[in-house]
Amino acid sequence: MKISHSWLTQYLNVSKTPDEISKILTSIGLEVESLEAKETIKGGLAGVVVGEVLTCEKHPDADKLSLTTVNVGVDQPLSIVCGAPNVAKGQKVLVATVGAKLYFNDQEIVIKKAKLRGQLSEGMICAEDELGLGDSHDGIMVLPADAPVGMPAADYLRIEKDYQYEIGLTPNRIDAASHYGVARDLAAYLTYHESPVKANLPDVSNFKVDNNTLPIPVEVLNTEACPRYCGITINGVKVAPSPEWLQKRLRSIGLNPINNVVDVTNFVLHEVGQPLHAFDADAIKGNKVIVRTMPEGTPFVTLDGVERKLSADDLMICNESEPMCIAGVFGGLHSGVTEKTTKVFLESACFNPVYVRKTGRRHDLHTDASFRFERGTDPNITVWALKRAALLIKEVAGGTISSEIVDVNSGPVNHFEVDFNIHRAWSLIGKQIPEVDIERILEGLEIRVLKKNGQQWLLGVPTYRVDVRREADVVEDILRIYGYNNVEIGAKVNGTLSYTKKPDSLQMQNIVSDYLSSNGFAEIMCNSLTKGGYYEGLATFPEVNSVKILNPLSNELNVLRQTLLFGGLESIQRNINFRNLNLKLYEFGNCYVFKPEVKSQKPLDKYSEHFSIGIWLTGDNIKEHWMTKPERQNFYHLKGYVHSILSRFGFSIDRIEASEAPGDIYAYGLTYKAQGKHLVTYGMVSPEILRQFDIKTEVFFAEIMWLPLMDMIAESKIQYQELPKFPEVRRDLALLIDSSVKYEQIRKLAFETERKLLKSVNLFDVYQGKNIPEGKKSYAISYILQDESKTLTDEQIDRTMKRLIDVYVRELGAQIR
Repeated sequence: MKISHSWLTQYLNVSKTPDEISKILTSIGLEVESLEAKETIKGGLAGVVVGEVLTCEKHPDADKLSLTTVNVGVDQPLSIVCGAPNVAKGQKVLVATVGAKLYFNDQEIVIKKAKLRGQLSEGMICAEDELGLGDSHDGIMVLPADAPVGMPAADYLRIEKDYQYEIGLTPNRIDAASHYGVARDLAAYLTYHESPVKANLPDVSNFKVDNNTLPIPVEVLNTEACPRYCGITINGVKVAPSPEWLQKRLRSIGLNPINNVVDVTNFVLHEVGQPLHAFDADAIKGNKVIVRTMPEGTPFVTLDGVERKLSADDLMICNESEPMCIAGVFGGLHSGVTEKTTKVFLESACFNPVYVRKTGRRHDLHTDASFRFERGTDPNITVWALKRAALLIKEVAGGTISSEIVDVNSGPVNHFEVDFNIHRAWSLIGKQIPEVDIERILEGLEIRVLKKNGQQWLLGVPTYRVDVRREADVVEDILRIYGYNNVEIGAKVNGTLSYTKKPDSLQMQNIVSDYLSSNGFAEIMCNSLTKGGYYEGLATFPEVNSVKILNPLSNELNVLRQTLLFGGLESIQRNINFRNLNLKLYEFGNCYVFKPEVKSQKPLDKYSEHFSIGIWLTGDNIKEHWMTKPERQNFYHLKGYVHSILSRFGFSIDRIEASEAPGDIYAYGLTYKAQGKHLVTYGMVSPEILRQFDIKTEVFFAEIMWLPLMDMIAESKIQYQELPKFPEVRRDLALLIDSSVKYEQIRKLAFETERKLLKSVNLFDVYQGKNIPEGKKSYAISYILQDESKTLTDEQIDRTMKRLIDVYVRELGAQIR
């Protein structure tokens, strides 16, 4: 966004240099990406001064040249050879001295000492076109007799030198997308840090309606898309080029002047940020403006001459029979102001940002107006902007204001109220800024303190600050005006931020999905609504924890699912009915739980939602073939898939706590926990549950809790290391233990006893029977030992195995067979 320095200072009485203003703007969040000097005349007439012709004689060797001496305010007059026919003694002229640079016909001319036909010339007496002051080349430019000799031409002619700020405006700061908006923010900073100063809007109190001979009524049929629409008619205008001051203002920010009426709308847009649109009133058929949408596919030709097909959701400014303008985005080809226009209908409106943004994207149209409407404009400045533009049009194009202001709105828009806690603000800022200072800053930002109740304040935010809706937004505003550099960094900083990169949940889902799909699985998507009867009598998923639907479509869809299990079993049942017997399925989905025991005033605290992966196996794993016998799916196939998923994300299975799966869901199975969090449960589905679905074959099911899995992934580190250079050693033990002792206890004790050398523990045989006492069983277990820095000695190996045996004997009452 471009801002002109000279234009900016029209609204703010400030004596600071452009560099100083640039630094302030950057410090308050309006980052100045570049500051560039802009000259009305290229080069700024540097080296050109006012001179007086002291003598003027004919050149001895050239009829059309004259020899002159010119006083330019230095010790000695300059000798200058001049070819202009109108040069004469006693004239005040503009002289380009040696070293000056002039830009003539897009060429740079450097003035040097030179001999012309044998006579020394120490400068040049200039014509208008040579200086860039006009097109005349009939003779030199003669100044009034009172022009002071030696004065720089730029000072004498009052050549303006302006500066242009290029501001990288963030999307939320649309309130600063104008000269007045920037001045307002600058004033807030100066008021707090220096002395009170106020940004002032131009006075429109002299606005009055000249007559009411050309009223144009307005009807808004979609007040959601257009909460406010204002209009006024100006009669008797003369469309022509804009006056020089208006053209300079627009050129100073890189805009090309078009004509006086259109230039006024652009001027007001960049003055206060309110887009306007001027219609040729004679093109408004039926003498009425209607704000509405048009039927799908309606053709409309925009200002760029392109015919576009309108969407039924595009808001249009129409007359009684046809559209004239895409609201807030782009004008129409046949309704705009031309050189023949004498009657103007001026529009100032507030459009819904969502409608404007979607329309702009549909038609790939992005304009200065849509840029502002998409982000939200101030509904309370529409009338002021209309009055300002009407007065300016009268000034530069003549005419009379020939109607009252039409103001169609859906009701007054008051300030937005924000609850503000002073102690919480101090906590966020990291410093206790005095309350009186906070109040001064808020006053400068035009945020009113409506009510105080101790540390709790109620604030009124002005309507132009569409980005300030939360307490944190107010704190940010206070901090940027107070100054980030004024918040000291303590000697000791306690950081609370975690810099661990969180895993991308969607990416992780894609990895799991790719793995399962590549292993022959098909993804299913089941309804989150399910049958409440499935949960009757279950302890793992009690019926009381079901989220019930108030008005269910049917008794088959009367609760939200607590588990993915039953939806998958319904899918398996349908497939079996169609003789699709061998199935490998998976699903990602949300499950829902109602917790009646929770005591809270917030109703939603009684409900929770979690994301899970469900995996189902049934039928043959290997189909019948002449080379192989069919193999049924079994528990260990499912276990392999579960372990592969966990291993893919860096889990060591040896570090997971295993326990039996709940018996009301599984005939047998395992539950894994890690760091006390439930990670996965898998096993063979209970025959009692399968009977509800009339499924007579075994079904194996795993449900992985996604959020704990993501937490574990964030904490686990997959580290790559060299392959061991030294051999591993295997030792086996046959343990006679009580039947109640689980293998998990043995494995856990092993890793607690030997953390460095023990790499893996594996159960390869379980025996109960002949020669084994009643109530006992025999476990055959292998142990892999390895030292990554050297070859293990027999002594080290024996010492480690003895420690393991001693622990088993002491903790589990084991005997070595």
